[in-house]
Amino acid sequence: MVNCRNITKSFGDLKVLKGIDLAISQGEIVSIVGPSGAGKTTLLQILGTLDKADNGELFYENNNINKLKDKELALFRNRNIGFVFQFHNLLPEFTALENVMIPALIGNLRQSEAEKKAMKILELMKLSDRTDHKPSALSGGEKQRVAVARALINNPSVIFADEPSGSLDTKNKEELHRLFFDLRNSFNQTFVIVTHDEELAKLTDRTIHMRDGEIIQN
Repeated sequence: MVNCRNITKSFGDLKVLKGIDLAISQGEIVSIVGPSGAGKTTLLQILGTLDKADNGELFYENNNINKLKDKELALFRNRNIGFVFQFHNLLPEFTALENVMIPALIGNLRQSEAEKKAMKILELMKLSDRTDHKPSALSGGEKQRVAVARALINNPSVIFADEPSGSLDTKNKEELHRLFFDLRNSFNQTFVIVTHDEELAKLTDRTIHMRDGEIIQN
């Protein structure tokens, strides 16, 4: 489903990615592990179209992402890709419901439809009693579940997660990890997860090991 070939990326004289080849199938939960500086987050950002490679090709199904112009790429990203970050990145002035609705509204879904869809996802996340709460009134685990709901709102082909459980305690971490697999089992959702959490990596279908900008085990 997601396929990259010979992806390279440098920042000045520093070669961060040195010719990455990787294929990810629909419904896979893949973890990317490696020491700090291995290039994991840079690869995730390029796969998620948040950054561009210096060289190489990126395909989603049969779509060559390199050929999309900026506006086309932004539209593609909104419709096909979801993101979950370590610190959830919720907008503090908006409620949980409003935060989840934002990608749908950006995608020009009517507000009434976006709200209905967001409510359904928040119910799935067992957050139906927290919809009117702003992030400051939510626990760490609740914030991250809202972030996952936001990532799901546009029915993305794949969700990219960067250290999604890094700021959570053990209980919330386990619940979040279980949620990823529940979503895959229910919706055939694809996840690509950068993590330092060995327990999560062991659970995933496949673990990509990186070091010094290269994949050393796939």
